[in-house]
Amino acid sequence: MTILIKLGGSLVTDKLVANSFRRDMVRQIAAQVATLFANADGRRLVLGHGSGSFGHVAARRYRTLQGVVSAKERLGMARVGAVAAELSGLILAELLAAELPALRFPPSALLTTRDRRIASLETRPLLSALQQGSLPLVHGDVALDSQVGGAIVSTEAVFAALVEPLDVSEIILLGEVAGVLDDDGMVIPRITPATFPALKPWLGGASGIDVTGGMLHKVQAMVELVARQPGLTVTIADGRRADVLLDLLLRQRALGTRIAAAF
Repeated sequence: MTILIKLGGSLVTDKLVANSFRRDMVRQIAAQVATLFANADGRRLVLGHGSGSFGHVAARRYRTLQGVVSAKERLGMARVGAVAAELSGLILAELLAAELPALRFPPSALLTTRDRRIASLETRPLLSALQQGSLPLVHGDVALDSQVGGAIVSTEAVFAALVEPLDVSEIILLGEVAGVLDDDGMVIPRITPATFPALKPWLGGASGIDVTGGMLHKVQAMVELVARQPGLTVTIADGRRADVLLDLLLRQRALGTRIAAAF
């Protein structure tokens, strides 16, 4: 059983300030992951993170989402990939400081896209790392695209492509909100493909700069994913909450919004 955990870009950076790293937040989460590792009970973990104010600011500046054709655009994509890797390196350092056997797997080296959708993904290195007891670390990244030259691939898209090959049972998305909120700012505890259409008008975009879309894009992608993979559950929760991962995975507490094919 594999669990995918994403640290949202708004959690690990300040999306309003370029290249702003929230080290204390990442350090706090790394300590929780270390506790989970010590109490794994057969669960395998893959950690992912958004690019936050590192990748998204650069991607907007170089217009990588619109495609990569010219030499100038290729240089821009390379710079977007470099700042995404820079943030990932900072997060990796905190995981290693927590004595976690974390290994980086940049998606740009593992996948290709066609018209901005993942077309191929090499998962054997990730599977080998999990079998050996390591902690794979992935992130939102650039990708070589057979149709438009280059693309941006979100962490959620990477996670969706990993569900089947890694036998994923649960995805946890941690951000700066308590969950998916309704019109009155209250957390919606459960969402299914059947209930999602009525909730869609309440969902807004992202605070700060986010070239891959905000909450609406995230929830819609996860609803579509659980519809294809009925055994999967997705939780959207507040990563700032003390011990949020321990509450969700060790203490089995219901937090945030849970997305599933049915309840």
